[in-house]
Amino acid sequence: MAESRSKSRIGEANVERILDAALVVFSRYGLRGARTDQIAEAAGMSKPNLLYYFRTKEELYIAVLERTLLMWLDPLARIDPEADPREALTDYITRKLLSARSHPDESRLFATEVIQGAPMLATALKRDLAPLVEAKIATIARWIGEGKLAPIDPMTLIFMIWATTQHYADFAAQVSLLAGQGLEDPAYFERTRDTIVEVILRGVLADRATSDRSPA
Repeated sequence: MAESRSKSRIGEANVERILDAALVVFSRYGLRGARTDQIAEAAGMSKPNLLYYFRTKEELYIAVLERTLLMWLDPLARIDPEADPREALTDYITRKLLSARSHPDESRLFATEVIQGAPMLATALKRDLAPLVEAKIATIARWIGEGKLAPIDPMTLIFMIWATTQHYADFAAQVSLLAGQGLEDPAYFERTRDTIVEVILRGVLADRATSDRSPA
């Protein structure tokens, strides 16, 4: 029994090693350019050993994407329908920026797959992402109905948050060249987060939207 658990832990550790190595190789070379022997070398194991866990490069690529999707969904899933919208949206934006800072390779690989039409990820997006987005759209619509948010389109709000946060991972090189720093700098992270929160909340919070549009 103990031996079985030990083998299971070793197997799980090997899978994680392979997925971590595959992420680096796929994010650098893409699915077509990546080679299985490259991934095996990066994982510190033989190619036959890697193929014991993942039979094809495509199977491994999908596994990396699905692990990335689970990580990507977590901040969205944490939006609490019972929370104050100001706090919930601030927390969501913060979590998305933290994800962009901590997992830039995952974000870029995910973006590349989607730009190509999500051929390997479409099923997972429909199965896992679509229902969650619909649930959060319903939450935002409820906040609007309760007068807590201005009458905006919920899906557009979600897309705006994705665009303004994931930009710092997907275009990290551009950010670094133009701003001279990135999210890894604590002061720049805070300034970026505060600006995004301020701009978005100013547009969507019902009380601020009303006061800002009132005649002087």
